[in-house]
Amino acid sequence: MIPDLNCDYFGTSLHKWLGATIGTGFMYVRKEKIKALFPLFGVDDPHKDDIRKFEALGTRPFFIEQAVDKAIDFHKMIGGERKEARLFYLKNYWMNQIKDLPNLVINTPNKRGFSCAIGNIGFENKKTEDLDNFLFEKYKIHTVAINWENINGLRITPNVYTTIENLDRLVEGIRKFATS
Repeated sequence: MIPDLNCDYFGTSLHKWLGATIGTGFMYVRKEKIKALFPLFGVDDPHKDDIRKFEALGTRPFFIEQAVDKAIDFHKMIGGERKEARLFYLKNYWMNQIKDLPNLVINTPNKRGFSCAIGNIGFENKKTEDLDNFLFEKYKIHTVAINWENINGLRITPNVYTTIENLDRLVEGIRKFATS
């Protein structure tokens, strides 16, 4: 539960771990902090201590929010431990197949507790953006090139529904890029 974290504020995108629709999120504000926090959009009394003052978002498609319940049900059905195990397995599946490629830099630990689904790789002699573009153009695989501060690599994030065949295609693409 969020209160167990002993934090004043907590926000997250629900499309990541929960698998809800893109555009959904969750915000927690400790009750004592609500009154002093102003909402992004105007409300009748911005000094209220009611969390609902942050719900004024204007016109939006409600089906996106309504799908959150289904994502929660699906998550509960799978269970957090099984989901974590599946994601860890998928990440390690593809990473273990490419770990010996020349000039490969693996930025993600393979140890449980230090990573789960997200893998980040790069090549010493190639641009991360080029790998990102290559995988999308040649294999229709969407990844995210990250070049920020001390992080330089391609973020690859399978989800529970990702198949081994999908990952074999990813591995093929990374191998082809490495030798091109």
